[in-house]
Amino acid sequence: MRIAFIITLAIISFHTSVGQGRLTDDMKETEEQLSASTKQINQFFRRFNGEEDEKGNRYYPSDKNYHDPALRKKYMPVLFDTQTGQVDAALAKSFISKITSKTDPVYLDFHKDDWLAEVNTVFLFKGREIPGTLYMRLQQQGQGYEWVIEDVAFEQFQKLFDKDTSDTKKFLHPMSHELDFMTLRKGLEGNKHAEQFTGRKFEPDYLTIFLYEFNQGNMKFKTVKDVNFHFFSVKGYYFSISNFNRSGYNSGWLISSLVALSSEDEKQQMKNYIYGKN
Repeated sequence: MRIAFIITLAIISFHTSVGQGRLTDDMKETEEQLSASTKQINQFFRRFNGEEDEKGNRYYPSDKNYHDPALRKKYMPVLFDTQTGQVDAALAKSFISKITSKTDPVYLDFHKDDWLAEVNTVFLFKGREIPGTLYMRLQQQGQGYEWVIEDVAFEQFQKLFDKDTSDTKKFLHPMSHELDFMTLRKGLEGNKHAEQFTGRKFEPDYLTIFLYEFNQGNMKFKTVKDVNFHFFSVKGYYFSISNFNRSGYNSGWLISSLVALSSEDEKQQMKNYIYGKN
């Protein structure tokens, strides 16, 4: 909406000044801001990789500036959110140094990288609005690619499961087999949390629950509130990008968080955190 508003103002400014045969200073500034803003995810990839200049002009493999380390090192700070102060400056410097290395540079690959979309949504669940998150990834389909729902997180589903793991929890007696498992009647009757009779490694499959409820007509999609993207594409780092819809040059899709990961275990912990499984 903000970008559309800026464009509208630019058009109005143009018509008021067309008789003078030149652009006003305000329109020049607006034009520069629109050029500086990273308006699309694909554009973020190109700017990260050094495949586009600050005005949005594409670079191709035949161009001398394509993937140029000096250009990338100069441009990368523009791809960080500099207004909220959430990214550590020293960490950002080491990150930029790694990806722009002349001997071992790192580029983002839209189709092959370890990245995902976190889509925060609103659904109608049995007639009532509820928030929920869809975790989506790209997968190859035929000669192309498609986005698929990999997992979901809905508080309404999570509240259905409250597994008791204490030493005093109800259990099925180890000799139940000698009674043809008739102990199931006592264990399950009136019990709203039968998950306590599952194995230690049991984890509810919320995606299956979501699909079942949706297919039954109990859930209806209403809208998307916002989208964030999470990247594990650079070894030793995790970063996310968010859309900052604001005036000024530091706007659009920018790196909103950056974390150093020292091991595969830390990487998995970060993924668990994103998926709400900690």
